[in-house]
Amino acid sequence: MEENKNKRILFVTNFCPHYRIETFEIMSQKLNVEFIFFSEGKEKYWQSEHGVKKGNFKYRYLSGFYIGNTRITPFLPIILLFKKYDIIIKCINGKFALPITFLIAKIRKKPFILWTGVWMRIDTSLHKIIFPFTKFIYKHSSAIVVYGNHVKNYLISEGIESNKIFIAHHAVNNSDFNMEVSEEAKIAFREKLKIEKNKKIVLFLGRIEIEKGLNYLIDAFYELKREDTVLLIAGKGSEIKNLKKKVNEYQIEKNIIFTGYVNNRDAINYYSIAYVYVLPSITTKTFKEPWGLVVNEAFNQKLPVIVSSSVGAAAGNFVEDGVNGFIVPEKDYVAIKEAISKLLDDKELRNQMGDNAFEKVTKWDNNLMVQGFIKAVDFVKTL
Repeated sequence: MEENKNKRILFVTNFCPHYRIETFEIMSQKLNVEFIFFSEGKEKYWQSEHGVKKGNFKYRYLSGFYIGNTRITPFLPIILLFKKYDIIIKCINGKFALPITFLIAKIRKKPFILWTGVWMRIDTSLHKIIFPFTKFIYKHSSAIVVYGNHVKNYLISEGIESNKIFIAHHAVNNSDFNMEVSEEAKIAFREKLKIEKNKKIVLFLGRIEIEKGLNYLIDAFYELKREDTVLLIAGKGSEIKNLKKKVNEYQIEKNIIFTGYVNNRDAINYYSIAYVYVLPSITTKTFKEPWGLVVNEAFNQKLPVIVSSSVGAAAGNFVEDGVNGFIVPEKDYVAIKEAISKLLDDKELRNQMGDNAFEKVTKWDNNLMVQGFIKAVDFVKTL
């Protein structure tokens, strides 16, 4: 541990979200690391209401400007060229920050560790053009830290050596979500949402975007035809209007509730009253769910999940089919409907899956995640 503290690490990533504060704090306790943030949190996938965060670790947010959708931070190359450090860790994000960081690491002959959750080739004209460079970074990184086995297997399929790939099990701060919510609080929250106490709640909480596959969840709910069940869609996004139109066409408005934006502090209330959580994400040309940390959050409330096969938490062996949830083929609303029905009709199965979910997530924490980074740092020290 003391040896790791002697190695100065520069960790370059876009920003600190609320769910990474504890990760970075634990990392700072175990490694001599400084965080350089090059973004102000305007990424398409990030809800601006969440904001960007800071914590009890050494960090610096860089000022910059945009050319198109690319964030340019002029001071980043200066830091990389002149600051004293022994190892660089860089996330895969940043059309400017990634190549600059990689290039200067190579110029200065410093070990470069890449951190990525990507497990597909992005199918746009631009990404097809730049993929040879992306693959070059994969091949010439000193080590790669990944979200799970699904990302490791993808990289191996691209010809990357398995011995330099390390898994940092994707985690949340469990203590934010595993607190017991009282029955009184649950009743009050149901009343706030105008959900009768005898109704079972099928929950989606997250971004309301096309890649989340919510069309298929609504199709499944329509086919379910259960008057004892409510579908709660919590979150905001560009697909709200289209989804509400579909709900109106199906004439199931009275059994589907759209809540709008949910802040991180309130999320636990939604999980606590739900009967099952569903994440039906689909693969698009630009997206394949890297993980789905909402699954970790749900597990902390003993909530079983139904996820599609394109969700990283499923492909990464966090969700175990038939044990703590169900894994269904993506875009298969019939399979979603059948999985929901099984849980609605079998309370014992639902509760056992919930217990298994809680047991799984208890061991899947930020300490475990940070160990993946530590193993990568130990590996590059031997090169």
